[in-house]
Amino acid sequence: MDSDYRIDVSEVNRNLDVADVVALYFPLLRKTLLMDLRTNEVDGPMIRVVPMANTPEERFQSLLKMRPRFGRPDSITIIPWPKYIGTLAEIGIWEHIVRRYAETGHPEVVRECETCFAGLQKLERAEVSRAIRGENYETIWGQRGVAERIGDDDIELEDDDVEEIYDDEDL
Repeated sequence: MDSDYRIDVSEVNRNLDVADVVALYFPLLRKTLLMDLRTNEVDGPMIRVVPMANTPEERFQSLLKMRPRFGRPDSITIIPWPKYIGTLAEIGIWEHIVRRYAETGHPEVVRECETCFAGLQKLERAEVSRAIRGENYETIWGQRGVAERIGDDDIELEDDDVEEIYDDEDL
């Protein structure tokens, strides 16, 4: 999962600084860390782990249901995160998120940040465990091979063909 996908940390942090609403989604987990930094006299900022939306419009609607006093935001910044959850902390993005919430002056939401991070890590461990056990995943190992499916009788090799495939030492 952490292979060749490169993250521009400064670009992600810039998006986090200017956006009021950010959906950081984790395709492997089918979850989104929904961050809404808007506040009013009644409601403070919000951070929550929610199911991943199928469309931006679905995300707008779910946010309206969660925070009806704010109305529809002008925009939602959507950031895919195909890496491990711990990578957020390792490269400094998580610290940036927490600092942004701390600057709002609502200490309870900083605790919610840590609860969300721990929850995401727990979900990730469970998903990796399911993948290892093969639950909800199909493996390429242990399946019948092509030769087994078409049958040995359907494969006709001459002695010369076998010698081309293998060295004499292998025979």
